[in-house]
Amino acid sequence: MIVARPQDIVITPMGARFMGRMIPCTVGRGGVVDAALKREGDGGTPTGVHAIGPVLYRPDRIPCPVPGAMPIGPGDLWSDDAGDAAYNQHVRAPYAPSHEKLRRADPMYDLVVVTGWNWPVAVAGRGSAIFIHQWRRPGAPTAGCIGFSRRDLRWIVANLAEDSRLIVLPRQPRQFFG
Repeated sequence: MIVARPQDIVITPMGARFMGRMIPCTVGRGGVVDAALKREGDGGTPTGVHAIGPVLYRPDRIPCPVPGAMPIGPGDLWSDDAGDAAYNQHVRAPYAPSHEKLRRADPMYDLVVVTGWNWPVAVAGRGSAIFIHQWRRPGAPTAGCIGFSRRDLRWIVANLAEDSRLIVLPRQPRQFFG
């Protein structure tokens, strides 16, 4: 049985519960999936208890959100090539294997929280990068990450505790909660 604490971000069918608040969020286009079935590219958000990792931010767009946050530079990428030794790791350009740019033209990655899904030690093919980031718009699914409004994301990041966790509860596939 999972025992959630107030400092944990708990993804429920009603939204995200954090610090006594319910906050609207989006999940992956594949809905919430059993962590044992999670695969690269399936669009699912894996169930379970996931550590909260580093906070990344775009210093050209927003001020440093919390002490210790890491700036995203023009060459920062995230490997999503399951056959590469750096799979599901932060990498830098130039980088030939398949990857995702962290410095995007849109604002989705202006503020990012890395979660512990298949990170920092990755199992090839289990899925890369489950981030907490800004949603495209209310109700728009992610590629498997957790999305929030910009305002709510900034509040969440400002209120994370050192021992906060992301808890994704099992449920029927749905894209928008709240």
